[in-house]
Amino acid sequence: MKSLNEGLQMRSDWYLPICTGKERLRVNGEKAHTTQKPEALLYRILLASSKPGDVVLDPFLGSGTTAAVAKRLHRHWIGIEREAEYVKLARQRIAAVQPGDPQVRLYTTPNPRKHPRLPFGVLVEHGLLKPGQRLYFGKRGDVSALVLADGTLEYNGQRGSIHQIARAIRHAPSNGWEQWHYEDLENGTRRPIDHLRAVYREMLANEQVD
Repeated sequence: MKSLNEGLQMRSDWYLPICTGKERLRVNGEKAHTTQKPEALLYRILLASSKPGDVVLDPFLGSGTTAAVAKRLHRHWIGIEREAEYVKLARQRIAAVQPGDPQVRLYTTPNPRKHPRLPFGVLVEHGLLKPGQRLYFGKRGDVSALVLADGTLEYNGQRGSIHQIARAIRHAPSNGWEQWHYEDLENGTRRPIDHLRAVYREMLANEQVD
């Protein structure tokens, strides 16, 4: 869920405001449901755990938050609720939801773990990076390493994978795909090597289509 957090991995503890204002359902000025969940919470959960067209089950539907958000995100839903008053409120609430543009890609969160695993050396083998090319640790700064022909890096007398060298520099576990940057000669800016991995995956996809 990095995309919802400006590219940073979300922590396991989420801070969200309670359900208030216009979102809070009321009957005669009183809360219609004492534990109505904020839509932002269900939005995050459904976006992370489902895709358009999936069926979402909420066995305790209550005021219908799960179903309302599922409808917004183009998921199907099944809700179970035994209290007749809550059923009535949920139906009214869900009926008022207007789904947006139906294009599936707008409501899909790509899962990088489903991509085929590619070693760093593939980028060197296919000429996306060249032996002797310098990679920079971070978007700014002077710390750098040289790309070697076997897909390892050389830094300060050390030789290792992109992850091993990154870990040695940070003295902590590190994802080399995100930490190491190459210089884009077309615009003179640094880009993470993960961009080149995406380029190579696109090349593979095009070859399969052809």
